[in-house]
Amino acid sequence: MNSIYLGLKFVFSYFSIIPVKFKKEDDLSQKEVLNYTMFFLPLVGFVLGTITVILYNFLDALPILGAIIASCVYFVLYGFIHTEAVLDIVDAIYAKHSGKDAYKIIKEPTVGAIGVLYSVVFVILKVAAFSFLLINQLYLELIAITITSRMGIQFTTYFSTFKSTFVNLLSNSFRGKTFLISTVFYSLLILFLTKFSFLFFILLSFLLAILLAAFIKKILGFLNGDALGVVLESLEILLSVSVLFLWL
Repeated sequence: MNSIYLGLKFVFSYFSIIPVKFKKEDDLSQKEVLNYTMFFLPLVGFVLGTITVILYNFLDALPILGAIIASCVYFVLYGFIHTEAVLDIVDAIYAKHSGKDAYKIIKEPTVGAIGVLYSVVFVILKVAAFSFLLINQLYLELIAITITSRMGIQFTTYFSTFKSTFVNLLSNSFRGKTFLISTVFYSLLILFLTKFSFLFFILLSFLLAILLAAFIKKILGFLNGDALGVVLESLEILLSVSVLFLWL
């Protein structure tokens, strides 16, 4: 039971800015703790997405500006960690084209102009997509997207290998039974939140996640935590656009 509690705390402390306190004796490196950390990952999306929707409803007097503010706050709620990954991966891709060591570039603290431009484009696209969802009161769809994108990360982590000690530890700790239960549980949650047809987006998320991960691995020759960040950001944009096409 303690492993479940620690896994829940760890996933929010690592993948969001929600303040979480740990005790000195808490051992977060245990496989059982990391197993539940992965199980609760989509729950982070549910909480952050719900906060975003609630904030927008407080700002409903300013519909367009309120939607933009709420969408930007969503980035803040996870500390821009996934957006930063876009910057690093793009820098690595362009460095690879120049014959440099892509993995070494990712680890460098400096950033390149191209990476910055791409990350800005990702932010603009997602703010625009999320704002449109909010303005048109597609609240449950937005929350479902924030859950489903992280289900895609679960899927990628479970079926891929990584050039990252921490991500490999997460992957090796994430048991098949837990992955199956998680997929069923969050699929039912999305079914409860939205129409049955939205289950299509779970399959779409898994498919896109694998394709995006395969694309990054083909170019760089490896996957790491930053690659997962790019997959998540890409999924949220692509899923948002898919919802908008269906809605229209």
